[in-house]
Amino acid sequence: MNDKELAKKIYDLVGGSKNIDSAMHCATRLRVMVRDKSKVKIKEIENLPKVKGSFFNAGQYQIILGTGLVDKVYDEFAPLLKGSSSSGEPTKKKFSFKQSIRVFGDVFVPIIPVLVATGLFIGLRGLLTQNAVLGLFGLTTQDVPTQLLKFTQILTGTAFSFFASLSLLVNI
Repeated sequence: MNDKELAKKIYDLVGGSKNIDSAMHCATRLRVMVRDKSKVKIKEIENLPKVKGSFFNAGQYQIILGTGLVDKVYDEFAPLLKGSSSSGEPTKKKFSFKQSIRVFGDVFVPIIPVLVATGLFIGLRGLLTQNAVLGLFGLTTQDVPTQLLKFTQILTGTAFSFFASLSLLVNI
Protein backbone atom coordinates (compact mmCIF):
# COMPACT_ATOMS: atom_id res chain seq x y z
CA MET A 1 0.00 0.00 0.00
CA ASN A 2 1.51 3.32 -1.05
CA ASP A 3 1.22 6.59 0.87
CA LYS A 4 -1.70 7.90 -1.20
CA GLU A 5 -3.71 4.70 -0.68
CA LEU A 6 -2.92 4.73 3.05
CA ALA A 7 -4.04 8.36 3.37
CA LYS A 8 -7.30 7.62 1.50
CA LYS A 9 -7.98 4.54 3.63
CA ILE A 10 -7.38 6.49 6.87
CA TYR A 11 -9.60 9.30 5.56
CA ASP A 12 -12.43 6.86 4.89
CA LEU A 13 -12.05 4.95 8.17
CA VAL A 14 -12.02 8.14 10.25
CA GLY A 15 -15.36 9.07 8.73
CA GLY A 16 -14.51 11.25 5.75
CA SER A 17 -15.52 14.86 5.34
CA LYS A 18 -18.63 14.45 7.48
CA ASN A 19 -16.58 13.52 10.55
CA ILE A 20 -13.29 15.43 10.14
CA ASP A 21 -12.94 19.00 11.37
CA SER A 22 -9.23 19.35 10.67
CA ALA A 23 -5.97 17.48 10.51
CA MET A 24 -2.36 18.21 11.34
CA HIS A 25 0.71 16.22 12.21
CA CYS A 26 3.68 16.22 14.52
CA ALA A 27 6.94 14.33 14.17
CA THR A 28 5.37 10.85 14.36
CA ARG A 29 1.57 11.15 14.43
CA LEU A 30 -1.26 12.19 12.16
CA ARG A 31 -3.62 14.19 14.38
CA VAL A 32 -7.24 14.35 13.25
CA MET A 33 -9.92 16.43 14.96
CA VAL A 34 -13.10 14.40 14.64
CA ARG A 35 -16.70 15.38 15.30
CA ASP A 36 -17.91 11.96 16.48
CA LYS A 37 -15.52 9.43 18.04
CA SER A 38 -17.98 6.59 17.54
CA LYS A 39 -17.70 6.86 13.74
CA VAL A 40 -13.94 6.18 13.80
CA LYS A 41 -13.11 2.57 12.96
CA ILE A 42 -10.18 2.22 15.34
CA LYS A 43 -9.44 -1.51 14.91
CA GLU A 44 -9.46 -1.26 11.12
CA ILE A 45 -7.12 1.74 11.19
CA GLU A 46 -4.72 -0.02 13.58
CA ASN A 47 -4.67 -3.07 11.27
CA LEU A 48 -3.57 -1.00 8.27
CA PRO A 49 -0.01 -1.63 7.11
CA LYS A 50 2.50 0.97 8.38
CA VAL A 51 0.15 2.11 11.20
CA LYS A 52 1.85 1.48 14.54
CA GLY A 53 -1.12 2.36 16.74
CA SER A 54 -3.69 5.02 17.54
CA PHE A 55 -5.46 6.70 20.44
CA PHE A 56 -7.68 9.63 21.40
CA ASN A 57 -6.09 12.47 23.35
CA ALA A 58 -7.26 16.03 24.05
CA GLY A 59 -10.04 15.82 21.48
CA GLN A 60 -7.77 14.49 18.75
CA TYR A 61 -7.57 11.07 17.17
CA GLN A 62 -3.85 10.43 16.84
CA ILE A 63 -2.55 7.81 14.42
CA ILE A 64 1.06 6.77 15.01
CA LEU A 65 2.87 6.41 11.68
CA GLY A 66 6.47 7.20 12.54
CA THR A 67 9.05 9.76 11.54
CA GLY A 68 9.16 10.53 7.83
CA LEU A 69 6.10 8.48 6.91
CA VAL A 70 3.74 10.87 8.69
CA ASP A 71 4.93 13.73 6.46
CA LYS A 72 4.25 11.73 3.29
CA VAL A 73 0.84 10.50 4.44
CA TYR A 74 -0.19 13.98 5.58
CA ASP A 75 0.81 15.41 2.19
CA GLU A 76 -1.65 12.94 0.61
CA PHE A 77 -4.27 13.39 3.38
CA ALA A 78 -4.50 17.20 3.27
CA PRO A 79 -5.82 17.43 -0.32
CA LEU A 80 -8.62 15.03 0.60
CA LEU A 81 -9.77 17.53 3.21
CA LYS A 82 -9.59 20.45 0.82
CA GLY A 83 -11.56 18.56 -1.81
CA SER A 84 -14.43 17.94 0.59
CA SER A 85 -16.82 20.16 2.48
CA SER A 86 -14.31 20.21 5.33
CA SER A 87 -11.57 22.67 4.48
CA GLY A 88 -8.68 20.97 6.23
CA GLU A 89 -8.05 24.18 8.10
CA PRO A 90 -8.87 24.09 11.79
CA THR A 91 -12.28 25.56 12.45
CA LYS A 92 -12.20 28.77 14.43
CA LYS A 93 -13.61 27.75 17.79
CA LYS A 94 -13.42 29.75 20.96
CA PHE A 95 -10.83 28.34 23.29
CA SER A 96 -12.72 27.86 26.52
CA PHE A 97 -11.30 28.01 30.00
CA LYS A 98 -11.91 24.27 30.39
CA GLN A 99 -9.88 23.52 27.24
CA SER A 100 -7.02 25.73 28.38
CA ILE A 101 -6.91 23.94 31.74
CA ARG A 102 -6.88 20.59 29.90
CA VAL A 103 -3.93 21.69 27.73
CA PHE A 104 -2.13 22.97 30.83
CA GLY A 105 -2.78 19.64 32.57
CA ASP A 106 -1.66 17.59 29.57
CA VAL A 107 1.67 19.41 29.65
CA PHE A 108 2.38 19.49 33.37
CA VAL A 109 0.72 16.42 34.89
CA PRO A 110 3.33 13.99 33.49
CA ILE A 111 6.20 15.96 35.05
CA ILE A 112 4.70 16.31 38.55
CA PRO A 113 6.29 13.06 39.84
CA VAL A 114 9.70 14.24 38.62
CA LEU A 115 9.27 17.58 40.38
CA VAL A 116 8.13 15.95 43.61
CA ALA A 117 10.94 13.37 43.63
CA THR A 118 13.55 15.99 42.80
CA GLY A 119 12.23 18.35 45.47
CA LEU A 120 12.27 15.62 48.10
CA PHE A 121 15.79 14.61 47.12
CA ILE A 122 16.98 18.24 47.31
CA GLY A 123 15.47 18.51 50.79
CA LEU A 124 17.03 15.22 51.91
CA ARG A 125 20.42 16.25 50.51
CA GLY A 126 20.19 19.61 52.27
CA LEU A 127 19.22 17.98 55.56
CA LEU A 128 21.96 15.35 55.46
CA THR A 129 24.68 17.88 54.68
CA GLN A 130 23.88 20.15 57.65
CA ASN A 131 26.50 20.35 60.36
CA ALA A 132 23.89 19.60 63.04
CA VAL A 133 22.87 16.30 61.41
CA LEU A 134 26.43 15.31 60.48
CA GLY A 135 27.48 16.10 64.08
CA LEU A 136 25.19 13.31 65.31
CA PHE A 137 27.48 10.87 63.49
CA GLY A 138 30.68 12.63 64.52
CA LEU A 139 31.20 14.12 61.03
CA THR A 140 31.56 17.61 59.55
CA THR A 141 30.79 18.96 56.09
CA GLN A 142 34.46 18.44 55.19
CA ASP A 143 34.03 14.69 55.81
CA VAL A 144 31.38 14.36 53.07
CA PRO A 145 33.05 13.12 49.87
CA THR A 146 33.02 15.70 47.08
CA GLN A 147 32.08 12.96 44.59
CA LEU A 148 28.88 12.28 46.57
CA LEU A 149 28.02 15.97 46.60
CA LYS A 150 28.64 16.25 42.83
CA PHE A 151 26.59 13.11 42.14
CA THR A 152 23.62 14.34 44.17
CA GLN A 153 23.93 17.80 42.60
CA ILE A 154 23.73 16.22 39.12
CA LEU A 155 20.70 14.16 40.13
CA THR A 156 18.83 17.13 41.58
CA GLY A 157 19.85 19.61 38.90
CA THR A 158 19.03 17.46 35.87
CA ALA A 159 15.25 17.68 36.14
CA PHE A 160 15.30 21.47 36.33
CA SER A 161 18.01 21.90 33.68
CA PHE A 162 15.89 20.38 30.96
CA PHE A 163 12.75 22.46 31.43
CA ALA A 164 13.88 24.80 28.65
CA SER A 165 14.27 21.81 26.33
CA LEU A 166 10.93 20.43 27.49
CA SER A 167 9.17 23.65 26.55
CA LEU A 168 10.50 23.26 23.00
CA LEU A 169 9.33 19.64 22.80
CA VAL A 170 5.81 20.51 23.90
CA ASN A 171 5.36 22.49 20.69
CA ILE A 172 6.19 19.53 18.44
